[in-house]
Amino acid sequence: MLGGKGVVALLLSMLAFMTLLLPASASAQDPGDNAKYAAIVVDAQTGEVFYARRADSARYPASLTKIMTLYMAFDALAQGKLKPTDQITISARAASQAPVKVYLKAGDTIDVDTAMRLVALYSANDLALALAEKIGGTEERFAAMMTIRAQDLGMTQTRFVNANGLPDARQLSSARDLAILARATLRDYPQYYNYFNLPSQEFRGRTYVNHNPLRGLDGVDGMKTGFTNAAGYNLVASQVKNGHRLIAVMLGGSNKTQRREHVTTLMSTGFDVISRRQRGETIAVAQNEFTRAMFAESRIPDSPTSYTMLASNNKPLTDDQLRETLEGSEQANATDVDVQRASSMVSAPDVVQTLSKAPTAADIKPKAVPAATKVAAQNTKTKPAAKNAKTKLADADEPKSKGKKKKNPKATYAIQVGAFKDKSLASDWVKKMQSRFGEHLTDSTTQIAKNDNGWYRTRFATLTKEQAAAACKSISAKHLDCMVIKPEA
Repeated sequence: MLGGKGVVALLLSMLAFMTLLLPASASAQDPGDNAKYAAIVVDAQTGEVFYARRADSARYPASLTKIMTLYMAFDALAQGKLKPTDQITISARAASQAPVKVYLKAGDTIDVDTAMRLVALYSANDLALALAEKIGGTEERFAAMMTIRAQDLGMTQTRFVNANGLPDARQLSSARDLAILARATLRDYPQYYNYFNLPSQEFRGRTYVNHNPLRGLDGVDGMKTGFTNAAGYNLVASQVKNGHRLIAVMLGGSNKTQRREHVTTLMSTGFDVISRRQRGETIAVAQNEFTRAMFAESRIPDSPTSYTMLASNNKPLTDDQLRETLEGSEQANATDVDVQRASSMVSAPDVVQTLSKAPTAADIKPKAVPAATKVAAQNTKTKPAAKNAKTKLADADEPKSKGKKKKNPKATYAIQVGAFKDKSLASDWVKKMQSRFGEHLTDSTTQIAKNDNGWYRTRFATLTKEQAAAACKSISAKHLDCMVIKPEA
């Protein structure tokens, strides 16, 4: 006869056996059942949205905020306002940030390059704030700068109040906005993108390892993870296969495993759609393929599910009600241990008023555009020219230089390789493209023209149809944007 311990052991064995017999659907959970969930999959080259679920609903970005912080740092580097070797002095405010951090003390110093590496791969909260203070003078001013730039990029659902994504009910974004940001980072600063793919970084005798759980997958080369209790498990990822790049964003995952497996499924389904299209299959609405692949046996509501607040009453809210309630509910933003959140009743700072204030630290004076960093060197061998160097680039249809050989009458095509809010960035990008793809652009003329939306379109004109196609093929092979522009009828 079995003793007490024997009975317990037998029951446990039976329970384990019964668990194995359960169908997979009984234990698997549709991420969409979580009201915090939102996701989107975008073709990085064309901008086509393959899949979107609650993509425009307001969500907490958590540490995905740091993608914007680094975008601002890349911008400062490109404009010569910051150098990789510049030293950052850690303030008391930066040192007091909650983990994850590298635990530098007030008064310690770190160079910009190392700080950016540790923000990108390790998500160091203290260094994200230190970068913000270095660039903007104060975190408040930097957050206002971030918000303005985000709006310029088309991130209509986004507002920043801090640089690291630590809990604050006023800091909101959406899956679509974060996909726009990821695509803008790839487009505007490809020379710095590899910061998001660094495997590890040595600092003060310790090795800090990249948090991205998808880095081991073939073709995955960035970008960023995020987590707070209120946000859930977030991830922005980018993957390249056979010359095509996809960007996937998942917000509000229940755990790390679900986040990793779901984003992997999003990516593989997207690339399957691309592969089938290349084989001649007509797939007009890619969203349907994602539905069949992931939610075939799930109960998918016909209309968007209300966002359930993390409040004691768990009262459902529509997406339109979310922002107002986030600012008023004391329970709206569950915090991590030892994270002190500012009162949710305090309104987000007015962006214009904040930017008009003089920062407590001196603004960074414009300096010569830095030579390519070690990270940049992996993507381009071109060194940016000094900021005050005279540009020879032409605006609109003005030819690049005089005295060239007679124009080929068939050279009526152009290619567009980018669009920038800052004309100097467009000029720098033209020089880099000429350096990297000069064999295809020798006979071209450059065009930098401002469109009605304030973007400087960057083009190479006076190409034949064959030259334009060859140039774009070569440029696209390096996972860079390129579009053939046909002559006007």
